Amino acid sequence: MNLLRRLFGAGDAAPIDQAIHLYVRCNRCGAPVHVRVDPRNDLVIEYGDDDDATGYRLIKEIMDSRCFRLMRAEIEYDRGRRELSRTLEGGAFIGKDEYDQLLAQGEQSLGGRQ
Repeated sequence: MNLLRRLFGAGDAAPIDQAIHLYVRCNRCGAPVHVRVDPRNDLVIEYGDDDDATGYRLIKEIMDSRCFRLMRAEIEYDRGRRELSRTLEGGAFIGKDEYDQLLAQGEQSLGGRQ
């Protein structure tokens, strides 16, 4: 029985989330957005002149649920997938704490309108 659990992944260990989590705020309406990026699938390899990988690039279009405006995030990574630079058109990068705070404020304002 233990052999079957080990083979099929049943066990006490929780899966490790290796995703990149981005938190952004729309410049137009202020809506917070959380984006989960899978670095194994969403990063595009960039090649140099000698056909060796020089780094990775993420280009992600993000839409909030309030005004539906597209924001465009572009993040550059080195060969070790460490972030080098980031830009966001139409929004601002925020931290998880600010995202949670904005989300809670939005839920409170919706609760008062019922």
